[in-house]
Amino acid sequence: MFRRKFFGITAMAAVALSLAPLYGSAYAATPQAPIPPGAAWWKEAVVYQVYPRSFNDTNGDGIGDLNGITAKLDYLKTLGVDVIWLSPHFDSPNADNGYDIRDYRKVMAEFGSMDDFDRMLAEMKKRGMRLIIDLVVNHSSDEHQWFVESRKSKDNPYRDYYIWRDGKDGGAPNNYPSFFGGSAWEKDEATGQYYLHYFARKQPDLNWENPKVRNEVYDTMRFWLDKGVSGFRMDVIPFISKQNGLSDLPADKLAHPEFVYANGPRVHDYLQEMNREVLSRYDTMTVGEAFGVTFEQAPLFTDARRKELNMIFHFDIVRLDRDGWRKKDWTLPQLKAAYAQIDRTGGTHGWNTSFLTNHDNPRSVSHFGDDSPEWRAVSAKALATMMLTQRGTPFLYQGDELGMTNYPFRGIEDYNDVEVKGQWHDFVESGKVPAEEYLSHLRQTSRDNARTPMQWSAAPNGGFTSGKPWLAVNPNYTRINAASQVEDAGSVYHHYRRLMEVRRQTPALIHGEFRDLDPANPKVFAYTRTLDDKRYLVLINFTRETVVYGLPEGLKIAATVLDNGAAQQPVQPGAASVSLQPWQATIYEL
Repeated sequence: MFRRKFFGITAMAAVALSLAPLYGSAYAATPQAPIPPGAAWWKEAVVYQVYPRSFNDTNGDGIGDLNGITAKLDYLKTLGVDVIWLSPHFDSPNADNGYDIRDYRKVMAEFGSMDDFDRMLAEMKKRGMRLIIDLVVNHSSDEHQWFVESRKSKDNPYRDYYIWRDGKDGGAPNNYPSFFGGSAWEKDEATGQYYLHYFARKQPDLNWENPKVRNEVYDTMRFWLDKGVSGFRMDVIPFISKQNGLSDLPADKLAHPEFVYANGPRVHDYLQEMNREVLSRYDTMTVGEAFGVTFEQAPLFTDARRKELNMIFHFDIVRLDRDGWRKKDWTLPQLKAAYAQIDRTGGTHGWNTSFLTNHDNPRSVSHFGDDSPEWRAVSAKALATMMLTQRGTPFLYQGDELGMTNYPFRGIEDYNDVEVKGQWHDFVESGKVPAEEYLSHLRQTSRDNARTPMQWSAAPNGGFTSGKPWLAVNPNYTRINAASQVEDAGSVYHHYRRLMEVRRQTPALIHGEFRDLDPANPKVFAYTRTLDDKRYLVLINFTRETVVYGLPEGLKIAATVLDNGAAQQPVQPGAASVSLQPWQATIYEL
C-alpha cells in the first residue's frame, strides 16, 4: 500500500516525501531550485485564495475571521503556499459580501480589528509567506462617506467622485444593464439624477475621470503597501474607464456588456499612472480580474514593457461552458484550445495565471472533474496536475486542495448571493424563465458553490464554527475534510503538496515552453514543458476509461516524475506508449 501511494515519484523526491513528517521541518527545508536571473518572485509563487467569511471562525458567530486565518497558517505553509490572496477584509455593509467597501482603511467588524490584521500579516512573514489583498476601486459602497456626501446635492464637492446623469425620455440615461439584474442606473430622489452602478444598487461606480478619485485610490494603495502587503488582486479593473458619452449599447451587446465595460478609452492611461505613482515604488505583485478582456487585448495589460500589471485572470476556461447563468456542454479540445491561446497571449514579455475556480465560480472538481464518490479524489488530483504545470502563476482557491465539491442546492431559499437574487427577479419572477429551469442551471454555475464554509474536520459544521454558519456547510464534510486528508499520504491534499514541491524543483515546469501535442484528442491532454535541455511530458486522461496512448512524434519516456495515484504499474524507460488508467495524470521526463 505504501509503495502504491508514492508510486511515480522520482527516487530522490520519494525519499524526501516519505521521510518528511506531516508538519515537520524536514520537508519544508527541501532546497528549492534557484530562481533564474531576472525572474520575478511572483512567477515562482503558488497563491492560495482565502475567502475569509468562509475560511475559519474563531469566535462562534458563524462568520470566518482574521484570527481564524492566522490559526491555519501552519496548515497552508505545510501545503506549500507562498502567497495568500485575501478577499476583501474592509469595513462593509456586505451587500456583496465585502465587495461593497464602506471604509478602505478599516477592517470589517465581523472579521476582527486592525490589530488582528497586523498580527496575521506578521505571522505570515514569520513563515516566509506574502499577502496580497483585494483592490476594489471600480465602485465603493453607497455607505462610503464619499457617496454619502456625493448624493447630498449637485454642487457637493464629492459629487464628481461618482457618475451622475440626468434621465432620458422619462427613464434611465441609457440602456446599460447591471450584472446583478435590472438597470445599471438608480434614480436618487434627493436630486432627481441617476447614478451608475455596474453591480448592485449599493455599489455606485467611482468616477476615474476625476484626478481626486485616482489620488484617493493611490493613497489607499500606499497605506496597505506600507503596512507590508505585497500587492493586489484588482477587482474588475478594466471597468474603471467608462465609454465617452455613455451612449446606448447596441442590441447585440446587451447580453454581454462586459466587452464594452472593459474597454473604456483611458483604462491603460490609468493603469500606467497607477504603476508610475505607486506600484513601481514597491516590490509588488499585481493581478487584474479581466472580465471582458479578449485574448487580443490581454497583452496591453500584461506586457512588462508597458508597465501596467504583472498578470490578469482570463475567464475563457472557467467560463468555457457558460452563457450567463446557463450551463453548456464543453469538450476537452475546447479546454485545450483555451489553454494554448492563453499561453500564446503571455508571449515573451508577459505572464499568465493558472486557475480553475475562485469565489465567483463553482467548485473545480464538480466543474471539470468527476465528483462522484468513486472518481472525485483521483480527478481532483488530475486537475491539480494540469493547473500546476501550466506556464503561469497557479492560484488555488480554498478547498481545492481537498477536492471540495458543489453544494446540493434545492430551492432559491438556499442561496445567499446578491447576483442570484437579482437574476431570480429578472428571469423567474418576471415569467421569462421557469423556476426549475433556472435552478437546474444555477446548481452547476452558482458562485455560492464555492462560498460554502471550509471543511476542516468531521466535527459539527465541518469544524468551521461552533455557532450557526452564515452559509450552510456541504453535508459531505464528514467524508471530505482537512483533518482526514492531512493524515492520509494518498489524499488530494498531499498530491497538491507534492505537486508544489515538484514545481519548485523543476524550472521547466514554471518557465518552460508549453506545447500541446495532440489538440484534437477528445480524451487525453498531452503537452510538453521544455527549458533548455530539459523536457517534460504531462499526460492526463479525462475519462473513466483506460486509454492506451501512443506518444506522438517519436517521443520516449526517460523517467516518471509524479503520478496522481491512478497508474497501475511503472512505465519502463524508453517506453513509447502508456496505458493511462481512468483519470490518470502523470508527469514524465523525456
